[in-house]
Amino acid sequence: MGTRNDSNIKANFPSQTVSDAEKLSEDYGIEIGKAIEREWFDVGTGFNKFHTNESSFHKLRLYARGEQSIQKYKDELSINGDLSYLNLDWKPVPIIPKFVDIVVNGISERVFDVKAFSQDPYGVSKRTKYMETLLADMRTRELDEMSREAFGISLSATPPEKLPQDEEELELHMQLTYKQAVELAEEQAINVLLEGNRYDLTRKRVNYDLVTLGIGAVKHTFNQAEGVKIQYVDPANLVYSYTESPYFDDLYYVGEVKTLPINEIKKEFPNLTPQELEDISGQSYKSNRVHDKASYLGEDIDRNQIRVLYFNYKTYMNEVYKVKEMSSGAEKIIMRDDTFDPPVAVLEARFGKLERVLEVLYEGAMILGTDKLLKWEIAKNMIRPKSDYTKVKMNYSICAPRLYKGKIESLVGRITGFADMIQLTHLKLQQVMSRMVPDGVYLDADGLAEIDLGNGTNYSPQEALNMFFQTGSVIGRSFTGDGDMNPGKIPIQEITSGNGGGKIQSLIGTYNYYLQMIRDVTGLNEARDASAPAKDALVGVQKIAAANSNTATRHILQAGLFITSDLCEGVSLRISDIIEYSPAREAFVQKIGAHNVATLDEMTNLHLYDFGIYIELAPDEEEKQLLENNIQAALQQQSIHLEDAIDVRDIKNLKLANQVLKLRRKAKSKEDQQIAQQNIQSQAQANAQAQQVAAQAEVQKQGAITQQKSSLLQLQSQIDGQKLMLEIKAKKELMALEFQYNMQLKNMENDGVKNKEKEKEDRKDERTRIQASQQSELIDQRNTGKPPKKFESAGNDNLGGLDLGMFEPR
Repeated sequence: MGTRNDSNIKANFPSQTVSDAEKLSEDYGIEIGKAIEREWFDVGTGFNKFHTNESSFHKLRLYARGEQSIQKYKDELSINGDLSYLNLDWKPVPIIPKFVDIVVNGISERVFDVKAFSQDPYGVSKRTKYMETLLADMRTRELDEMSREAFGISLSATPPEKLPQDEEELELHMQLTYKQAVELAEEQAINVLLEGNRYDLTRKRVNYDLVTLGIGAVKHTFNQAEGVKIQYVDPANLVYSYTESPYFDDLYYVGEVKTLPINEIKKEFPNLTPQELEDISGQSYKSNRVHDKASYLGEDIDRNQIRVLYFNYKTYMNEVYKVKEMSSGAEKIIMRDDTFDPPVAVLEARFGKLERVLEVLYEGAMILGTDKLLKWEIAKNMIRPKSDYTKVKMNYSICAPRLYKGKIESLVGRITGFADMIQLTHLKLQQVMSRMVPDGVYLDADGLAEIDLGNGTNYSPQEALNMFFQTGSVIGRSFTGDGDMNPGKIPIQEITSGNGGGKIQSLIGTYNYYLQMIRDVTGLNEARDASAPAKDALVGVQKIAAANSNTATRHILQAGLFITSDLCEGVSLRISDIIEYSPAREAFVQKIGAHNVATLDEMTNLHLYDFGIYIELAPDEEEKQLLENNIQAALQQQSIHLEDAIDVRDIKNLKLANQVLKLRRKAKSKEDQQIAQQNIQSQAQANAQAQQVAAQAEVQKQGAITQQKSSLLQLQSQIDGQKLMLEIKAKKELMALEFQYNMQLKNMENDGVKNKEKEKEDRKDERTRIQASQQSELIDQRNTGKPPKKFESAGNDNLGGLDLGMFEPR
């Protein structure tokens, strides 16, 4: 897709500020149709956007089918356009279809549920009231238990077994379990419409377009005869205002080009006369700038096929009301057109004015290449969100996840260049193989002529070849019959062909290189398609690689889910039209009631509610495995029951499933604690009873023992009395004997003391006598002047022969 200057093209659209009456005019509709035609089909600008898109999408679809044009390959291998020397199979190698099928089938197999929740004030208040009731019952749980035990009366509005244990469990209950009957009715109504329109098949086509073209689209309409219709839209036929949003939520016009036979146009627009049909056919046939599709596709132009542009144009209208005060004081409101604009003085004096601006859709149909407008009117049964009736939704759901500056990128578009190189490599392989010849043999006839078999015959070439091919042996002669050296002594030799094998291996390597490039660019690795799993890779590594591949294509999955979600929102608003206006209302209600009779009462007022729609996608195999690992770990630890595991596996929302698993583990832990406490109490009661029995037995035992002990004590006391008497007698005799011994010892001690004292006194008297004698001698010595006298005598100092001199000081 090229680039263009949109300023001049968009300036061709008529002004949206004109009056509502002018917008309803046929001329205004023709201007809109011609402006769209100029933007998408104007060859004069050098950019025919519609045919560029159509040609590009056609090319991508051929690549996705493995049916791309082979002319480029012929041009690459030909010499000046001459292919006479090439005998090749030009059929494209179907590489891209494999990758397309892997992605499309993987996305289409993902299971999802359409969920509806009431977001109008009544539904919100009902949900809030229910939640407040649960909270009140949770807070009065103990009082309710006391009331039931004491009086047999329950004060709770919720059964005890269904009452959440805490606020976290209450939040999960509101998300998983709580559903208003009207929400169930809405979900069933949407599913019935999807099934009735075979949306599962349409969704596969949309997913195929998202992978191949990078854009997908569906359309929903309503008519009183058929009700809600969901239709597939070919992106190649789409026209839309310029947008940079991948969700196309800011379009002010959108439409599609349909090629219809004359009879279908007459059936859809019965007011057309035969002359008008003839004029339409002739004018459309002559308009080459519109009908050049057949030229570039190589098709013949059929003048009975007419290309019609169907489009929706979003603008606004003014609702104006004149407010007139009656004589009774009441006010009367009268609808006026948007030209009603009396002077301010008149407004203030006589009446008032009310107005509001509403978005509206105009539906148009125009024959391309002509000024013939088949339809131009305000759309019937416009889709308006009930939260804001001034807005209007297009009845097309479109998404191009890789849209940038108006350019659409697709998965197939990324890899067409590599697919071309693979095809060229395949053709080169055929060339090399066609020029390869088998190994041959060289036969030397002269060498055979020199060989004599010994029976008079020579070695014929045929016999030599038979022997060589059957046994691999050959007979030869080193010398000729003349005795000379024989140059043909080996008459048969193998001839090896050229190096074709090396070329083939090189081309195979090139082929695998470009195949790997396709995998790298798309993210679809070997683990995703299981084409060549590594023999040494662990299972977990393979799963991680497959999960990474799923991540690479997740934007395509999300784009498909967005289209489904947006479609379901539109269908939800269309249900109100069925309930209010469709003649098939009763059949539709009964069809839904066949699934759930309880929703029949809710269906009558279904159009009064406002619903939010979202898609709950089932987890993929990798996510399921992660959840299953958590479940198995919990089961092995006996932290949940088997019934809990079954309930958790049924939850499609992985985040909620893990939250439920955590709550069930907590509940199981509390239950185990209660059981343990009960076991402790039971064991304590059993122990108390056992202790009581043991105490009684012990009392009886102690009574018998006491009686026996009493008898023994009496006998013992008698024995002890006799023993005591004997001990007293023996002690008396011992005491008497001890007294005698003590008296004798005391007398001996007294005698010793007396002797000792007497000896002391005697020695003292002796010393005194000696001192007096020596003193008198000293006095006599001083008086007489005699020399000193020695009082000690060596002869007199021995006692019994013991010399006391040895004790002198040294």
